[in-house]
Amino acid sequence: MTLSLICKKITVAVAMLGVVLLPMAVRADDVSAKLYQMKCVACHAADGSGTSPAGKALKVKDLRDPDVQKQSDTDLTAIITKGKDKMPAYEKILKPDEIKGLVAQVRELAAKK
Repeated sequence: MTLSLICKKITVAVAMLGVVLLPMAVRADDVSAKLYQMKCVACHAADGSGTSPAGKALKVKDLRDPDVQKQSDTDLTAIITKGKDKMPAYEKILKPDEIKGLVAQVRELAAKK
């Protein structure tokens, strides 16, 4: 087998892998967005501002705020997992990959502000 043929096969394999994984990434974003809608919107509002009636009553933070966004993914994961102050813990309700998706969703909310 020539080097040229090996390179072509590797290129085709990488392209096929990209085609397979691309829909997975889109679905993961959709799943995280839906999960945010189900679990977070009641307090944090659809845009993350915290301006929902419950969010105002509980005085939740704006998830788009620089103070929230400067926290590490590990810190945000811990808050969602274990809870903090009035934030409930989700470790018994959500899987680790779902929590990771919510952290990504929080990051995306700031990008949309």
